[in-house]
Amino acid sequence: MLWRRKEADTASLASKASGSRENTLSKCDTESSEELVKRETPFDEPINPVKRAEFKLTSEQQKMYDDIVAYFEEYVTKEFPIKEGSTVTHPFTDEELAWLTQECFLRYLRASKWVYDTAVGRIKDTLLWRRTYGVSKLAKHPHKEAITADLVAPENETGKEYILGYDVDNRPCLYLRNGYQNTQPSQRQVQHLVFMLETVIQFMPPGQDTLALLIDFKAAPAHMNCNAKFPPINITRDCMHILQYHYPERLGKGLFTNVPWIGHAFFKLASPFIDPYTRSKTIFDGNFGDWVPREQLDKEFKGMLNFEYKHDVYWPKMVEMAEAKQKVYMENFERLGKKIGLSEYDLRSKQDESA
Repeated sequence: MLWRRKEADTASLASKASGSRENTLSKCDTESSEELVKRETPFDEPINPVKRAEFKLTSEQQKMYDDIVAYFEEYVTKEFPIKEGSTVTHPFTDEELAWLTQECFLRYLRASKWVYDTAVGRIKDTLLWRRTYGVSKLAKHPHKEAITADLVAPENETGKEYILGYDVDNRPCLYLRNGYQNTQPSQRQVQHLVFMLETVIQFMPPGQDTLALLIDFKAAPAHMNCNAKFPPINITRDCMHILQYHYPERLGKGLFTNVPWIGHAFFKLASPFIDPYTRSKTIFDGNFGDWVPREQLDKEFKGMLNFEYKHDVYWPKMVEMAEAKQKVYMENFERLGKKIGLSEYDLRSKQDESA
């Protein structure tokens, strides 16, 4: 691929740290849970230092990037439909303009294999989808099912999805626990996933624009009365379409563990909905400890944390932290002139970090 992104050599940092912790870790594996670090809330930042990403483009790619920024600079001066199929329009909001970052344009260009018209069309489609689906909020045209923490909170009462820690490349880790399913298949399950995707994006540190998806198929304890069945194929299809089409190149790593035999059969059925890029990022029966520093990893995966999901503790704290991070992002957007094409590194950095 002509385009490449140079990331910090965080894997080597983690490796060095891992070597110095070897004796401690082996001790943690054998000692009681009292020796572990108790955790009930997300981490605010990764262990490894953040670093501004470098984008190396060919002259042709640079011209295409400049062209697409120029196109949308004109495009956002006009009003846009409030939802798919509507003739009612509304100006672009600051949040929508702030979404159109340098990295956003590059993600869509890469996902479109550097075909200009395809990238432009996909960005327009996602902008309209975000309004239609209730991700983007329009004060004058409230969405009857805007995706909010309150709407999807019942879906997460068992902790079937949670954000905890960062991997060795500073990607925030979003855990999906299929065995902790507490609701019947519905559109709200898809809305819940979208809310968690939006939230984990807010947890991304400066210099990182991808996430780590850690999927554990282990069943929940019997007393929780959770459902461990795989989601219906239509729910899976909807989720995969949203992830791949409206969050392109956001998946940096996908790790699966405790996959039952029926799980492999399920993935064969779902494979037509999984694009080659997404498939290339997934690892089955992987060891989470190979990718996540053990200081931010639960003992279930041989980490140093005794993590317990308590909904009334975790959920409001996660929402509070995400809102605080988004506040920094939007304050930087205003400070930097409310322009499209800004760097997410600058938008996510606190003032002292961006200096």
